[in-house]
Amino acid sequence: MKPKEDNLEKNISRLVKLAGDADKPSGAFVDSVREDALDELKTSGAGAKREKREKSAKSKWVKIFAYAASILIVCGLVIELTMPSLQRVRERMGKARLSAKIANLESYVSSKPVTVVAGPSDKSSLPKSGRSISNFNGNHAASDRVIVRADSSDTSPPPPAKPEARFVGTPRSTRKPIALKEAKKGYEVALGTRKSGEAGSLIRYRKPERGPRGYPMAHGGTTPPNGEDVDAMFFKNYGVNPFVDTEDDHLSTFATDVDTGSYTVVRRYLHDGHLPPEKAVRVEEFVNYFNYRYAAPQEDTFTVYAEAAPWRFGTGRKNSYLLRLGLKGKQVSEESRKPAILTFVIDVSGSMKRENRLGLVKRSLRMLVEKLRGEDRIGIAVYGSRGRKEMDHRGLYEKAEILAVIESLQASGSTYAEEGIRIGYEMAENAYRRGHINRVILCSDGVANVGRTGADDILEIIKKKAEKGITLSVIGFGMGNYNDVLLERLGDKGNGHYIYIDTIAEARRVFEDNLTGTLQVIGRDVKIQVDFNPDVVRSYRLIGYENRDVPDEKFRDDKYDGGEIGAGHSVTALYELKLWPDKEGTVATTYVRYKHADTRAVTEFKSRIAVGDFDKNFDGSSSEFKLAATVAEFAEILRKSYWAKGATLDRVLERAQQLSREFEDDADVIELVDLISKTEKLMKKTAVEPDEAGESEDEFLRP
Repeated sequence: MKPKEDNLEKNISRLVKLAGDADKPSGAFVDSVREDALDELKTSGAGAKREKREKSAKSKWVKIFAYAASILIVCGLVIELTMPSLQRVRERMGKARLSAKIANLESYVSSKPVTVVAGPSDKSSLPKSGRSISNFNGNHAASDRVIVRADSSDTSPPPPAKPEARFVGTPRSTRKPIALKEAKKGYEVALGTRKSGEAGSLIRYRKPERGPRGYPMAHGGTTPPNGEDVDAMFFKNYGVNPFVDTEDDHLSTFATDVDTGSYTVVRRYLHDGHLPPEKAVRVEEFVNYFNYRYAAPQEDTFTVYAEAAPWRFGTGRKNSYLLRLGLKGKQVSEESRKPAILTFVIDVSGSMKRENRLGLVKRSLRMLVEKLRGEDRIGIAVYGSRGRKEMDHRGLYEKAEILAVIESLQASGSTYAEEGIRIGYEMAENAYRRGHINRVILCSDGVANVGRTGADDILEIIKKKAEKGITLSVIGFGMGNYNDVLLERLGDKGNGHYIYIDTIAEARRVFEDNLTGTLQVIGRDVKIQVDFNPDVVRSYRLIGYENRDVPDEKFRDDKYDGGEIGAGHSVTALYELKLWPDKEGTVATTYVRYKHADTRAVTEFKSRIAVGDFDKNFDGSSSEFKLAATVAEFAEILRKSYWAKGATLDRVLERAQQLSREFEDDADVIELVDLISKTEKLMKKTAVEPDEAGESEDEFLRP
């Protein structure tokens, strides 16, 4: 391609010719035109570049605008889709705050009926006769206040506690009050909007969230966080023991357990017409509730019993055997019982008003006081919002004064269990006497919501005092909000035991029929180790005791915690065995190790059982053996154990009915028949009808 200057010069020459000028243009003319043309060409090129840049910039802004528009559209769609969820979260947070406030009103008001108004925090709106409460259990809503005022028009005592009120509905700025269906007589709960603060109509009392069987949902945690509204049953799933091949591990080691709380909690569920949560069932506590009529040793502290027979439970397992091991403690007569220094630690928080729990506590403790002797002493500590010493230790010669103090207790406030238990143990430590029974008796529903609320935290407080020899009886009361996890753990790890009292008859069983066994310990840190012979036993399964497992190597470690056994108490453990065919000889050697209650001297003894000691068939076994097997089967079915697969209650019920004729004087066995029958009916009903999870949330969202 030729240079632009040459092409331009030719074009100029052609132009001159076309103009009719035949003469050759002068060099000056050509140079002048060329320079002008080149200047114009440069100017034209710059303009083209500028135009190109402007066009490019315009295109860039168009793209940016398009991208921005796309982003805005996407954000709009996301907000549109997520707004209902965010709105529901805000509603639930508002419900939780209001629920916590209303559930604790009784802690802040007198015995008169009250009017509660939820509205803005403007102080000018507060009535002169009222009190403003802006913080319940540590929860604070910046723009909300709850106003409590006494209603002078009604001087009658407040009505019994009802389920807490929980607001459900639209966000605060737009919500409308919901009509009240279950108005609580003598109380008004008026709700205003956030903007105007105008009171609306009464909101509905909403019952606590219910589980599929009518009671509040069962939870697995030990305690709720501080400040949370508590209305649930707390249980823990410890799993189910598997079969263990003796080639892998021929030793089975566990701490003894005389607790019976699980059985009576489940009994309460069934009597109330509900199936219990599977987590509430601990098989060993079912088995240990019953009397197997072991003969007590005359000289030794303990004696071991063993019995085995063929057993088939569920489906898919053949050639199985059931081994029952029984440990019986020596009896101590009431006259020979040591003097007792007892410290009652009583929960008097607001939750103890429910179902008259505190009333049952009072009746139970009166029964205990009436059975004590003149040299026994009693002190009382209580806890609600704070713990306090209610009465220094007094001798039973002041029985009337002791009973008067018990009768005067009233329930109110939140639950500062940590402080109450600490004060109780300090009292027990100050009153401690060597050679006496030094025991703390804790009466509670286990719902702790102030201070340190976990079992480990509370155990840390009492650990040193427990090592000194102060034992613990944990007695649970109540249903609807109840913490089985906390109470059972305190009983196991606090050198004591755990009992649940659901009726006055159960209180009589504990404090009248077996008072000495309840109070006086004969063996501390009792552990059992069973050594199975791998040449005879193919595999084994310990039924229950999942939360009492002890590492095999810790059996002879006397610092490792075991169980405490009272006078006359017995412990029963059941193993399911699979044997090698046509084998003879020793099946298992049972080792028992414990500390003497007073001297702390360690004793260990053993007992053997051989194949020749087995019963030939199940029907040929003792009535007590059949009873233990029946109770274990019942518990395994209730907790839906994998090993109960294919098992049905009809066979269990039939066997229980037969046993009731052999134990005709034993009210517990007769009651067992009734409980199995109730369970069978409830299971059939549940299989036909879907579980009712309570009223739907949508119903409460409708204005």
